[in-house]
Amino acid sequence: MAGDASELARHLAREAEAVCRHYLFNGRRQGRYWTVGDARNTPGRSMFVRLSGPDYGPGAAGHWTDAASAEHGDLLDVIRESCGLVDFHDVAAEARRFLSLQRAEPRRSPTPIRTSVPAGSPEAAQRLFTMSQPIRRTLVETYLHNRGIKAVHDAGALRFNPRCYYRPDDGSPTETWPAMIARVTDLDGRITGAHRTWLDPDGFDPIRLGKAPVDTPRRAMGGLLGHAVRFGSADDVLVVGEGIETMLSLRCALPAMPMAAALSANHLAAMLLPFTLRRLYIARDDDAAGCMALGALIKRAEAAGIEALALSPRRDDFNEDLRAFGPRALRAKLRIQLARQDVVRFIRQGTVRTE
Repeated sequence: MAGDASELARHLAREAEAVCRHYLFNGRRQGRYWTVGDARNTPGRSMFVRLSGPDYGPGAAGHWTDAASAEHGDLLDVIRESCGLVDFHDVAAEARRFLSLQRAEPRRSPTPIRTSVPAGSPEAAQRLFTMSQPIRRTLVETYLHNRGIKAVHDAGALRFNPRCYYRPDDGSPTETWPAMIARVTDLDGRITGAHRTWLDPDGFDPIRLGKAPVDTPRRAMGGLLGHAVRFGSADDVLVVGEGIETMLSLRCALPAMPMAAALSANHLAAMLLPFTLRRLYIARDDDAAGCMALGALIKRAEAAGIEALALSPRRDDFNEDLRAFGPRALRAKLRIQLARQDVVRFIRQGTVRTE
């Protein structure tokens, strides 16, 4: 693995400026260096990335130092931090994906030119997610906190884009708003799409609940059918529902239980289920579309030999329950709806304190 990392770092060093433009787009070139706030792509000027030099060793291209924190590293570290990745396998996969894109681009000028991808395609969704930053200490974290979601478990599925394009319709000019970007994946973890929630930079109000004052503050792109935004890794038990905020609200009460948001009632009814699944909980929204999706998914699950159980909120959805009653009361409400073995597994043993 060390040899693999060294080889990847050398290849990335040869594309140092392209790497910076792609993953540290909040910075800019200054002479022989790229300057940015930190390796997580925060705006600022305390981190310096060397853009020229040998592939490895002292003074190598791609080596960086953060003057504010005294951190240093190479471009693999940049990919890890800017994408919010943990495992080296995922970092290496992202590095190889980037390098394959660079090899496909024509070398017509010293400034790398990104390959164009069809608008709304899975490739465009993956690029949007990659270009966005982790949610820690961003407007996304504030937005979720105001929705009663104090702790986000498995936050790698969510990212923040401070200037995400928005067009009311095809004939309107493009606007930019801050947005929460959610990664839509298939059962193997491959990105198939992205979901955007545009946010109000001026704060939270009880009507829009922190969403931007635009006609459609939520939109998805890429391939959604059968796929979902996933929180945790599912094996034999899974909770599914429609909205991201709904599932994150349930995660506040049951942080050890894997969950997935299908993003709409129609997509919930058509969601693909892991072949290892033995019990499926369906978090229903209290409306006509939610009831229809519940019935359709229960039939599909039972036909596959999977036990299917409904989870019902007191109010219209579980985020309303969380904001009205708090995580402890929500957990108590869920406790009586879970199978007995899951109470032992996910509440008595698996739950951490979230209050």
